[in-house]
Amino acid sequence: MKMENKKLPALNDLYQDQELAIKNNDLNILLNHVPDPKWIKEHPFIKNLKYIPIERVEWLLTTIFTRWWVEILDSKIIGNSVMITLRLFVLDPIEGVIMHNDGIGASPLQTDSGAGAIEFNKLKSGAVMMAAPAAESYALKDAAEKFGKLFGKDISRKGQVSYENLEGKFQKEEKYNEMFKPDNN
Repeated sequence: MKMENKKLPALNDLYQDQELAIKNNDLNILLNHVPDPKWIKEHPFIKNLKYIPIERVEWLLTTIFTRWWVEILDSKIIGNSVMITLRLFVLDPIEGVIMHNDGIGASPLQTDSGAGAIEFNKLKSGAVMMAAPAAESYALKDAAEKFGKLFGKDISRKGQVSYENLEGKFQKEEKYNEMFKPDNN
């Protein structure tokens, strides 16, 4: 028997705790809501790159998760940039457990005009002091984007996947089975 002809199991049958699954699904609906267009900015240096400013990302983290914190995992200089890798921890509002996403960000070190990527003797005064926090902000936003569209996931992607099917997915099993038929993605 071919796999595509086999009826998929109903989501309701897969979850031991249906009430918890519905709450998690509702959180996913919130996290994958399209961000308010007023929050979206054009990057000042990178053409056609849209982003959500760090102050909005931090506000969303505080509003949705109430408790969050970061741990710097690594920092290094690559070429003429500071790179930061961090782990963003949040308190899951449904189950009260700690979740995390990792993020990576980089920011260039300011140098004298015309300086090469590794001419460290031509760094501007305070170059690291400015680049390191910027790299951390980029890393934090990278980690937060993994929670969903509300945090900026997909904001500059050409192709996007719709999350509209999350609404009512536990009540409409036929619609869910329809979604997994070949050529529906």
